[in-house]
Amino acid sequence: MSELKLSVVQIEKPETINFILGMSHFIKTVEDLHEALVNAVPGIQFGLAFCEASGPALIRWSGTNDEMIALAKQNAQALSAGHSFILFLGEGYFPLNVLKQVQAVPEVVRIFCATANPTQVIIAETEQGRGILGVIDGLASKGVEDDEGIAWRIGFLRKIGYKLGGE
Repeated sequence: MSELKLSVVQIEKPETINFILGMSHFIKTVEDLHEALVNAVPGIQFGLAFCEASGPALIRWSGTNDEMIALAKQNAQALSAGHSFILFLGEGYFPLNVLKQVQAVPEVVRIFCATANPTQVIIAETEQGRGILGVIDGLASKGVEDDEGIAWRIGFLRKIGYKLGGE
């Protein structure tokens, strides 16, 4: 029987950078995610890395921004979990703009998170390899939103263009 080891990998990134962490099932993931992103948002800046789970078991990568590509490769190496992918979006690009396109890629089977929050990834490891059990995305809840919090949230969404006028 194989021994199970659990560990936590901290995603390393600048505070304002968003990323998407997911799982896929085929080497073609890199090309298909790249194509989905550039078709979704012309000029998008991103870096992508994919942990191949068979054959040479390499970290495959692509992107349009050298800094984001380096982040993706660095974090993929730290995760080293079969068939996982990590996608870093350049400054000013957000998961909201590409998440549906990423989810629509036929090889994508799961999205663990899409965030700019501090994130820890819970890894299970056996003699065969490593897998992602889940993520800790941001902080634990500190309370329940009150009327002031609701007003702040609505004002913020209007300020950034997600809610207009009296909606």
